[in-house]
Amino acid sequence: MIFKDFNFKLAVIQELMYNQELITPVFDIYDFTEKYQERKINIENEGFHIIPEARKYFEDLAIPEDLLPEIEELSQDGGDEIYLQLCPFWDGEDDLFNIHSPEDCNLLPNLKKITLFYDKNEIIIEKFKKKGVSAEFL
Repeated sequence: MIFKDFNFKLAVIQELMYNQELITPVFDIYDFTEKYQERKINIENEGFHIIPEARKYFEDLAIPEDLLPEIEELSQDGGDEIYLQLCPFWDGEDDLFNIHSPEDCNLLPNLKKITLFYDKNEIIIEKFKKKGVSAEFL
């Protein structure tokens, strides 16, 4: 399963791993860095930016195709666990995790609604609607 928009994939992981608890084990950045062998990851120093190894973990994470029909709604929120796993000290004040494309809607056959982080490119709402998905900004 290949997602075109990494931030869309993150929203899917948030729903399936943290909200519905259908993907296990649940990723925890503190456990991950404790067990990581390639280098010492210092969350206190690096956690203000996306930690590259955490990003790689989620990029490589295979999402079981049979779970995708379980998603009827996606809702991005600055307090979502997925974002704090990638960037533990993210303050939500930028567009770091904004979804930029509705193309991945095709992977979610039952997606009916999405709530997105605000984006000055407001046309994204119309693009989702053209895909048959009700869309609004948070």
